[in-house]
Amino acid sequence: MPGTIFFLVPYPYGEAPSQRFRFEQYIEDLKSNGFQVEVHPFYDYKTWRTLYTQGNAIKKALGIFKSFARRFFLLFKLHKADHIFIHREMAHVGPPILEWIVAKVFRRKYIYDFDDAIWLPNYSETNAKFHRLKAYWKVKYCIKWANQITAGNEYLASYARQFNPNVKIIPTTIDTENHHNVRTDHNREKAIIGWTGTHTTSQYLVDIIPVLKKLEEKYDFIFRVISNEDPKFDLASFDFVKWTKETEIEDLRQFTIGIMPLRHDIWSEGKCGFKGLQYMSLGIVAVMSPVGVNTSIVDDGINGFLAETPEEWESCLIRLLEDAELRKQIGEKGRLTIEERYSVNAYRSHYISLFHN
Repeated sequence: MPGTIFFLVPYPYGEAPSQRFRFEQYIEDLKSNGFQVEVHPFYDYKTWRTLYTQGNAIKKALGIFKSFARRFFLLFKLHKADHIFIHREMAHVGPPILEWIVAKVFRRKYIYDFDDAIWLPNYSETNAKFHRLKAYWKVKYCIKWANQITAGNEYLASYARQFNPNVKIIPTTIDTENHHNVRTDHNREKAIIGWTGTHTTSQYLVDIIPVLKKLEEKYDFIFRVISNEDPKFDLASFDFVKWTKETEIEDLRQFTIGIMPLRHDIWSEGKCGFKGLQYMSLGIVAVMSPVGVNTSIVDDGINGFLAETPEEWESCLIRLLEDAELRKQIGEKGRLTIEERYSVNAYRSHYISLFHN
């Protein structure tokens, strides 16, 4: 019998992209291979939804207190787990006390997984007052005490190797059979340039707005943002769609061009190119900044495009707005890249092997 896996994670099941595309989409495969799986989030759904609302300080504090209480009592159930998998952190705030107890007091081995440069401060304005509670410095200790680390890209893996040599790169992957299993329509009457992400990362779009404003003078297109909050950009072409898990794929497949602008900073270096992977999996042409792992995902002009300066962004978007056939050809090659290198099918055996070792 392969045994029982406890996934100790920050967010409720099905709510966070980092969890959905790092391990949740492999759970059924693990079960079919004989594993028993239990997912134990730090936050419950009610607390998670409250955190990203304005105010509600008392509700947030009570929710966090209850979350710590659940984690404390869970420690006494860890003997039931044959394998422990920690995604990012056992507690969303505070120092790594829980990880220390698991590793040093109970002397349990665990797999530690991360997909962003989470040792660097990054927080929303909604919760700016609480960001010091995050204890970003704890990441290196979570890595140091782990038996195995899985990192989303080489940049993250290089950071982890400073503290632990047992590092394996497993990119964020796409389920091309059961989830991202449709294509965009490149022959639609009006092209849709699109971006998807949370309000905390919409800051990267600011640099591309002047380019889009200039393109509006000559081209008729829609610039659509799918997010949890409306950034309210001052563009005639701007269109906002509220993100929901239920309509995520159908909303995304309306794009004909998907953009992922980034800046050259250490936080961006740690990103796993997930937006681009989503676009490409649906046959959408991805235009991405040549930052970090993006240069490994995209072969410029073959399966997508890389653009850095405003002039490069403008030139690239003009080509794609004027040529639907080019969009289709590049989009199909992008889809093939995902199937071969970034799909659940491509990494299923690698992932399951983590729990056989």
